[in-house]
Amino acid sequence: MSELIVERSGDVLKLSLDRPQRANSLGPDLVEELIQAFEDLRGARLVVLTGEGKSFCSGFDLSDIDSLSDGDLLWRFVRMEHLLQLVNHAPAIVLALAHRYAIGAGADLLGAATMRVAAPATMMRMPGLNFEITLGTRRLARMVGDATARDILIDTRFVAAEEAHALGLLTRIADVDEWPSIIDEATERAMSLSPLALANMLDATRKDTRAEDMAALVASAGRPGLCDRVSAYIESVNAAKNASCDRRRPDRRRERLCSIAVLFDSGASASAHCSKNVDYLR
Repeated sequence: MSELIVERSGDVLKLSLDRPQRANSLGPDLVEELIQAFEDLRGARLVVLTGEGKSFCSGFDLSDIDSLSDGDLLWRFVRMEHLLQLVNHAPAIVLALAHRYAIGAGADLLGAATMRVAAPATMMRMPGLNFEITLGTRRLARMVGDATARDILIDTRFVAAEEAHALGLLTRIADVDEWPSIIDEATERAMSLSPLALANMLDATRKDTRAEDMAALVASAGRPGLCDRVSAYIESVNAAKNASCDRRRPDRRRERLCSIAVLFDSGASASAHCSKNVDYLR
């Protein structure tokens, strides 16, 4: 069953992540579907990227990490970097529209787009350095500058939409009900040039560091024990969330807030109990 909704209308291609039950976390099947879509744009001049359900994207889904080798996991990171490069170097305008959470690889996916729009309450976070991975790190530095990237990544903090816009992570903040008009505007602008002229303009106005970016990712993931580092990070997040929940019981109102806190960091469903384990990578 497909995990990506694909709609084509003329030279506009609409892609929507369709794993709402998993907060649109990026499992290997969804990543491969996205790669296939971006490798076969067939002359599209605008690609609109959204997420179904309550969040844009909660990052990698590694619910099967116990069955993965370091090599398996490295391959998933390599395929994700390949996808990000396809988005970032697409011969079309890529308009990403994010809501609620864009976490980990989901934040990288948003950041790779040409136009990056988010709803006002959207939160972003890039926690890969907690397990020594530099996925998207070089693109972030190019986008916001080295010093700002270091400030965001040194403690892998959350970045709210307003700050992200001020830093250049986002190109616009807009409520979801404004998105149709934004898509219409982007469509009109993208059709101003021929497909070839548009592709040439995009190619001439961005620096091509794809080889260096991939090399940096592989180097960061190459030390033995990659799966152990990721598992340890997931366990630390679970432990922190469960401890937070335990401190707040038995107050029902606080228990509800605790479930929301789990959602905030893990992408778990809003009905998740405090004991829900995090198996998304963020």
